[in-house]
Amino acid sequence: MSHETLTTLLWLAPLPPILAFAVIALFTNRYRQTSSTIAVLAMIASLVMSFIVFFSVWQMKDLGKKPIGGQIGWLPTGETVLNIGVAVDPLGATFLFMVPLACTLIFIYSVGYMSADPRYTRFFAYLSLFAGSMMGLVVSDNLLTLFIFWELMGFCSYSLIGFFYQKPSAYKAAVKAFMTTRVGDMLLLLGMVYLYAQTGTLNFHAILHSEEVLKELAATPAVLGLGISAAGLIAILIFGGTVGKSAQWPLHVWLPDAMEGPTPVSAMIHAATMVSAGIFMLLRFFPLLVASGEHSSAFTIVGLIGAFTAFLGATIAVAQYDIKRVLAFSTISQLGFMVAAVGIGAYVAAAFHLLTHAFFKALLFLASGSVIHGVEHGHHHVSHAHHSGHGSHSEHGHDEHDGHDEHADPADGDAHAFDPQDMRNMGGLRARMPITFVTFLIGGLALAGFPFITAGFWSKDEIFADAYYHGLVKGDGLAALVFLVLVVSALLTAFYTMRQIAMTFLGQPRTEAAAHATESAPSMTFPLIVLAVFALFIGFINIPKDFPIFGALMGDGAFWLKNFIASMLLEKPEPLAFNIVPVLFSIGVALGGLALGWFVYARNPLQAGQTDPVEKLPVFNFLHHRWYWDELYRKIFVNPLQAIADNYSRVVDKGVIDRILEGGYALGARVTQGFAEFDRVVITGFSDAVGRFFRSLGDWGRELQSGQVQNYLLSGLIMVIAILVFFLFLFQ
Repeated sequence: MSHETLTTLLWLAPLPPILAFAVIALFTNRYRQTSSTIAVLAMIASLVMSFIVFFSVWQMKDLGKKPIGGQIGWLPTGETVLNIGVAVDPLGATFLFMVPLACTLIFIYSVGYMSADPRYTRFFAYLSLFAGSMMGLVVSDNLLTLFIFWELMGFCSYSLIGFFYQKPSAYKAAVKAFMTTRVGDMLLLLGMVYLYAQTGTLNFHAILHSEEVLKELAATPAVLGLGISAAGLIAILIFGGTVGKSAQWPLHVWLPDAMEGPTPVSAMIHAATMVSAGIFMLLRFFPLLVASGEHSSAFTIVGLIGAFTAFLGATIAVAQYDIKRVLAFSTISQLGFMVAAVGIGAYVAAAFHLLTHAFFKALLFLASGSVIHGVEHGHHHVSHAHHSGHGSHSEHGHDEHDGHDEHADPADGDAHAFDPQDMRNMGGLRARMPITFVTFLIGGLALAGFPFITAGFWSKDEIFADAYYHGLVKGDGLAALVFLVLVVSALLTAFYTMRQIAMTFLGQPRTEAAAHATESAPSMTFPLIVLAVFALFIGFINIPKDFPIFGALMGDGAFWLKNFIASMLLEKPEPLAFNIVPVLFSIGVALGGLALGWFVYARNPLQAGQTDPVEKLPVFNFLHHRWYWDELYRKIFVNPLQAIADNYSRVVDKGVIDRILEGGYALGARVTQGFAEFDRVVITGFSDAVGRFFRSLGDWGRELQSGQVQNYLLSGLIMVIAILVFFLFLFQ
């Protein structure tokens, strides 16, 4: 296919879902099925165009050095014009495969999941704009349009996290997500401005594939005398955008609360859009990190934050009961794996794990939504049976599909409200929901890194291999620390994954709702099956050639992703020689964590009312309350700022500004009264006097009219005599 045709498809690929948003919002918002059909078909159209581009370029060896795309002039900047355009390179092509595929499956799933929601058409409008924004971000060839689509996704996440805005917890979560990510976005904006000031362009290829530009940035000292190069400072500022968007510490606090949105939104955020965009941008600017120096502070900051976030998310997930919040903290942890990999220079490993994670995490979130859907059906069934005809919940009750009260937080209302997302209310769902169970099990095993047969194993193993080689073979202290922290985090990941599977699906139902749960509709289970296939097999695209048995089985297909995506870099990394040690660590932590979870939770599944063994840990409350980060931020940021705002309101606003305004009002009132008195006395008085004079004159003239003819004749005679006398004396 010609480059011109591919460029045209790149321009068109993001348009169908964006146009679907406009059509639904303006024309079809009253027609539910029409709106959802438009959204799904638009996403499929975008998928088809993206796949055509991907399968046209996936074997191009020089695509990294010569990306395909086109530009148009957009904004005049004095003597030059700021160009924007689209381009596809190996990193973008990989995302053109993953993003529209995951989005399409989520759209299909949403048709069934959201079918009874009263704001069904609004949901598909926002979801379409969300997907279109991510597609626009992927095909952008410059940082400016990437930032525009980046912010559009911020708006969409705000709208969809707070979709059930009648719940205080939902709209508070939306505001929290919006405000927290703005911190990272401001750092990104500063980095973008600094980069443009230094290079005069924001085009990726012109900056990141130019040795001259990168060397100049590396040789230029950063502003403010920070002791680092401009390349290092710009990389750190741009990484700030990733910290916000991809929920890395210390801006991680928004992502767990984002679970207040509908489950398909959670899947979009965690797999296909928001958090993936942050890692995508970090990978995009990896050459800038390299230019800052192999052991620069930029690499150190990225590596340490990623490793700490991976450990932080894994420890918190161990002590959560909400089925979606376990997955949310799991996402934070897995994103930490990717960021830590970038921090030690493992570019391909980070991209590989991002790709596999998108499929198995989308699978887990959609499967968790299926679980919630099934448990709520059971709850409504029991409620209807107990209160038939007496004000019980209808089958399509309140907030979401079939009454989804996605997340009925007792703190926000009824302390006795049934929470269909609490794993303590589940159990025994394996028999009631077999398709959901099998697909959730596959996703969970991929998350845990179950050896050889899941995609998560291969991508996580590659991160371990890079960290082990650079840390324990070459002696890089940062890489060694990253390796140890990620090994512990992976062990915890396997443990909480088995805990989640056991509490949800194994044993006997712990509530009547779980006992009467039902399997979800085919429109929901079909995407689960497709995603499960990818969660098992997508990892085979990057098996090392010298890996025993599997490398030989893959033949020429081994290390495809590494060979393809590494062409993005100016210096292509050499494949690491096979080392059995990190593989043993990968296998050990995966099987060890799963075995520990099996021993604690699956061997003797929890019974109704039985205390969770994790609660016996001394640090349970610390972990359950998320290391108290929210409380800490409230004390050191929210409360002081609130106090400043209150004092400002009391002292400045009310004491100064209000008094000035009130004084001005009083002065204005007096001036107005003076003008009113002047108007009454002078202007109106003069007008009234003139009127009275003419009225009196008219009254006097009226009295002269007697109505008698003889008087009129006498008056005429007198006037004639007077005129004669006047003329006689005047002309004498």
